[in-house]
Amino acid sequence: MSQDTIVEGAEYRGRLAPSPTGLLHLGHARTFWTAQERTRAARGTLVFRNDDLDQARCQPKFVSAMFEDLRWFGFEWQEGPDCGGAFAPYSQSERMPHYRQAMKRLITGGWVYPCTCSRKDIQAAARAPHPADDDEPLYPGTCRPQAAKAKSEMRNPKSSWRFRVPDGEHMAFLDGNLGPQQFVAGQDFGDFVVWRHDDAPAYQLACVVDDAAMQITEVVRGADLLKSTARQLLLYRALGLQPPLFFHCALLTDEAGMRLAKRHDALSLRTLRERGHTPESLRAAFLHQQPSNIILPPSF
Repeated sequence: MSQDTIVEGAEYRGRLAPSPTGLLHLGHARTFWTAQERTRAARGTLVFRNDDLDQARCQPKFVSAMFEDLRWFGFEWQEGPDCGGAFAPYSQSERMPHYRQAMKRLITGGWVYPCTCSRKDIQAAARAPHPADDDEPLYPGTCRPQAAKAKSEMRNPKSSWRFRVPDGEHMAFLDGNLGPQQFVAGQDFGDFVVWRHDDAPAYQLACVVDDAAMQITEVVRGADLLKSTARQLLLYRALGLQPPLFFHCALLTDEAGMRLAKRHDALSLRTLRERGHTPESLRAAFLHQQPSNIILPPSF
């Protein structure tokens, strides 16, 4: 089955996976709307997952705002923290047993190794990070063992766990929106963190475990996560899981050409709503345009 194929019938399962670390902005809404439209076109099920693992930044006020703003914009999901479903719980902070089980399999299989390097250490020692590398510099291999093997001994409590990528392997996939994609492990991305030093799963592992457990058939997300898809395909393989299809959306940019982030408070759904914009006007203006980058007018 090609990556640009929407599965017909009830077997299609899409998802929204916002993180409550700030107010959701128009870029989030556009990507999520694409996910909802593709789910509706396939007569499938849309799952809402609360990606709240970043306990240092996630706040209750952002959780409530997330639900309220998405409902206001016109989103309707069939499974989620607020309505339940067959694959509950739907908040990542409540799914730690799933992540620990997956991590145990990675350790036993020799796919990962402990690492005591800080982000500062990596930035100082690594080769220059690629500008579009998900803000993650290429790991220089400081803690990487000479041979791939399981590490079951007691580790430093301040260490994280990294996935050992197969250097030189071409990770290729057909994106449903952007077409053929290919990245080289060890060149385009290096060994990546799957378990953080604060004893919590990193994004890559949590995302794979949950998408597989919730039987998501297509992941719709922003084009800034293309390299994350390559990394996650390695995790799917290591864990013996079937990967979903992928559909990466173009990013919204501001008038300076910078992609939208949660620091763009003026373009948050909450602020736009308070200024009198309607969901219909926002969708008509932005969500159905197709250029690679959509530039927002300064008047917004």
